[in-house]
Amino acid sequence: MGNVHAYSAPAPPPPPPSSSSYAKPEGSSTGTTEEVENPGPLEEIHTKCKNIFPTNFEGARVMLTRGLSNHFQISHTINMSSITPSGYRFGATYVGTKQISASEAYPILLGDIDPSGNLNATIIHQICSGFQAKFGAQVQNSKFTVGQLTMNYKGSDYTASVTVANPDIISGSGVVVLHYLQAVTSRLALGSELAYQKGPGIPGGEIALLSAAAKYTTENTQISGTIGVSGVHLCYYQKASSQLQIGVELEANPRMQESVASIGYQVDLPKSEVVFKGHVDSNWSVGAVLEKKLSPLPFTLALSGLINHNKNQFRLGVGILIG
Repeated sequence: MGNVHAYSAPAPPPPPPSSSSYAKPEGSSTGTTEEVENPGPLEEIHTKCKNIFPTNFEGARVMLTRGLSNHFQISHTINMSSITPSGYRFGATYVGTKQISASEAYPILLGDIDPSGNLNATIIHQICSGFQAKFGAQVQNSKFTVGQLTMNYKGSDYTASVTVANPDIISGSGVVVLHYLQAVTSRLALGSELAYQKGPGIPGGEIALLSAAAKYTTENTQISGTIGVSGVHLCYYQKASSQLQIGVELEANPRMQESVASIGYQVDLPKSEVVFKGHVDSNWSVGAVLEKKLSPLPFTLALSGLINHNKNQFRLGVGILIG
């Protein structure tokens, strides 16, 4: 579905649906003792922490964006890198006229394509009150490599979702994921996830994984976590001040005997028009991204650096956004 992410994707995304931007179903109400709001989709419980981590890139990138109207925008991106595929990509974003809130409208269509015909596309639409659909597709070498449909229903204090990915009726393969997140109090939300996958490459032909999730939110703090057979994922977010945000993330997989802990931070300097993000993890990888708006010109300069001390690797990236 500027900021650092503008240099990691060919097309700038539209304003994302926030956890409180879905239209509430008619007749919904909240408790009288405390206001219990919708907790949002379960797949987004770690988003607040992850957003402050830098998105590093390597090489040189130039991106030109141009708004053709209030609803339509195009972009041209040139990427030169020894790690990721280099070349030119054309992107487009359309935001419809169905206004849901002051910062959200539907349908949303965004995608990008390269000269070889490789395509990434996403469609998001608010079908009716509280009911949202999202479809994503990826075409590589003239073949559909990814096809995914997600349906979200948002009640007054819960969100239920179902995702179907790469379904193949002929070979009997595909992935189905069920999400449910319930607000227990105004600060605490509990949920669960059930993932089912079937295909010839799966041991036994099929597999199902169940996990539990929780999110605790205050004004400046958020703690979120998921635990299941596949492992543990914990996140801690803290807004230390108006300029500094800190996040801690832990991912552990007992079956693979692997675990990674990361610390990230974001520093905002509005007067200098500078945003700085950095992170360090237990694999001794250190990364940072610096963004600077070059006012009064419509340019944004981004510098990225990533070093892995164990592997003795260093990657440097320079990007510029025009528009």
